[in-house]
Amino acid sequence: MAFEVKPWKGFSELANLRDEMDKMWNRFFGGEWPSLETFRGEWAPSVDVSETKDSILVKAEVPGLEAKDIDISLSNDVLTIKGTKEQEKEEKEENYHRIERSYGSFSRSIRLPREVQGDKIKANYKNGVLKITLPKSGEAREIKIKVE
Repeated sequence: MAFEVKPWKGFSELANLRDEMDKMWNRFFGGEWPSLETFRGEWAPSVDVSETKDSILVKAEVPGLEAKDIDISLSNDVLTIKGTKEQEKEEKEENYHRIERSYGSFSRSIRLPREVQGDKIKANYKNGVLKITLPKSGEAREIKIKVE
């Protein structure tokens, strides 16, 4: 018996499956279906982590919040960003055709690539982007270990 082995095309196949499911949903209910995050009431902001000579920079997209809605903590080498984005509560009777914005609690934990000076961390929130600057702690040292 011969088997045909096809390479997995990865996420493009999943995207095609989602497209087909969208079409079925539209045929039955006449509209788009909400994202999984909408059902769970949680979401996770997109995060970029970069490194310069002196610091580690973390940027997180958290639109629709105010600075007071964001909590940042550092435990050992793990930076955690938490918050809650409340859904707008208006008394208007609106018939939504699409709801894509995410609401609810979020939490992102990022393992930092190296040790930082916790007492010198700065955070700035502007135009929906949270920027956290974490100054590095000393120089990273590489130690050679002899195998016996």
